[in-house]
Amino acid sequence: MTKLFNKVQQLLEKYSTGRILIILFVITQIVYLLMLLYTIPNLMSYANGMKILDLMPTGYSVDYAKSLFYELGIVGRDYYLFRQIPVDMIYPFLFAVTYSLLLTYLFKSSFTPESKIHYLSILPLFGGFFDYLENIGIILMLSNYPKFLDLLANVTNLFSILKSISTTLFFISLVVGIVGFISKKFKKTQSRI
Repeated sequence: MTKLFNKVQQLLEKYSTGRILIILFVITQIVYLLMLLYTIPNLMSYANGMKILDLMPTGYSVDYAKSLFYELGIVGRDYYLFRQIPVDMIYPFLFAVTYSLLLTYLFKSSFTPESKIHYLSILPLFGGFFDYLENIGIILMLSNYPKFLDLLANVTNLFSILKSISTTLFFISLVVGIVGFISKKFKKTQSRI
């Protein structure tokens, strides 16, 4: 496991440059805004006020998923499957790569190479992985509707929760990285005075 982490960490360190980060960050935000401002509101308009499964960080019940799919109707389910999900299949990759590189950049600028904090730079990779598993579960549920497998809904719900946990841990790590980065810059400035 340590060997794999070291290989991933070497790749992240190689590509965690300011220029690459800026380009990826802009692309990631464009895709995120496309979902946030266009595909998700359009999808939710079919759901009569119900939240879509992707937006339920604490999870959902099988009954909720069934009710949502029923409420969406044929047009809404097609929109979910053929409009929202395709965009959401791009975003997890961008999230995982961009934010792993960002954490790597912040941590290597703020902490010693031996620090265990560098392990946290892979958290966005887990977030992206669980997001893909969540999306696959949603695709399978939508494709099989009106047949509904409770087990599939429960497993997809688990992936949604794991995605949320990974994302929350990423944001906590990001705050730690930013504080470390600012602190190191402040110390350098103070030592010059």
